[in-house]
Amino acid sequence: MAGGGTGGHVMPLIAVASELRKQGGNCIFAGTRKGMEATLAPKHGFPVEWIEIGGLNRVGPRKMLATALQLPAAIARARRILKTHHAQAVFSTGGYAAGPTVIAAILTGTPVVAMEPNAIPGIVSRLTARWVRHALVSFDETIRHFPPGRAERAGLPIRDEFFQIAPPNPDAPFHVLVTGGSRGARSLNKAAREAWTILCGSAPRVSMTLQCGPSEEAGLKSAFAESGMEGEVTAFLDDMPAAYARASLIVSRSGAGAVSEIAAAGRPSILVPFPFAADDHQKHNALAMVRVGASIMIEDRELDGAALAKAIIGVAADPLHARRMGEAARTLATPGAARRAAELLWQCVGSIDRARRRPKQ
Repeated sequence: MAGGGTGGHVMPLIAVASELRKQGGNCIFAGTRKGMEATLAPKHGFPVEWIEIGGLNRVGPRKMLATALQLPAAIARARRILKTHHAQAVFSTGGYAAGPTVIAAILTGTPVVAMEPNAIPGIVSRLTARWVRHALVSFDETIRHFPPGRAERAGLPIRDEFFQIAPPNPDAPFHVLVTGGSRGARSLNKAAREAWTILCGSAPRVSMTLQCGPSEEAGLKSAFAESGMEGEVTAFLDDMPAAYARASLIVSRSGAGAVSEIAAAGRPSILVPFPFAADDHQKHNALAMVRVGASIMIEDRELDGAALAKAIIGVAADPLHARRMGEAARTLATPGAARRAAELLWQCVGSIDRARRRPKQ
């Protein structure tokens, strides 16, 4: 299981590894000690083999040179890991931590199944696309980046609870969930705070839950109480599916995990792409949602309280349009992604076994 750094890379690996384990497979993670795989994989009962490698995308020349110098040793280390564990396939979600293992797999003839959740593939996926056995993507436009016949839209493995969320109750008060992820997003927090005074006097009535992250919680809770806005401010949301179920509208960044959850939940959304994401992939993810009519996109540089409040009120004031946005979002939902990835990996294992059994001519 190759990939890491962020939760967006690690959690799909864990979902697929868990599915393989249920089916009798044995999974080893290859990653770095600095990435989230270092804590998340062992937490779910998977061992990790360490590789020393840095990033190449959106880093300075010095960091890029350091990574390039690390690469030969990292590839050699990955080859040893594949040999030691008798790996029959490699599953990659990209990110810098995946690079050496995928390259080692290509060099040793080990089949690679790649999952590319973003509309525009990351650097590892782009550089290795021609050699992967199968590619699983989240958007139709991503398929063209891989050789014909090797890519399919299977989506990102996410929790089943998101797919079970019922459509919003049209008679319930209009409730907005603003979330910048577990650490919060400063620009979303600032815009939400500025929007409270506008939304308090709006028609229809709007309430809000703001997941702000721990660093700004105290100040935002105090300001929220003084604003008269209905709802709550919290650093964390332990039960995100329940928060989505309550929401009439989601305001979020547009990482692959976020847009996949929004699609599965069938909720309209206002997406604010993180402007410093590698290859601007969050903007491409948001545009893919906008194109099907599921989302409104606001650029981070254009985000303030007035712009956010205007977009929220516009959706709240047109329940029919809000419902159609949610329905459009669900057209991009793809349940069973982890099972499909596991199926393709078992096919790779089967092809190796058949090759070994084939009589020599």
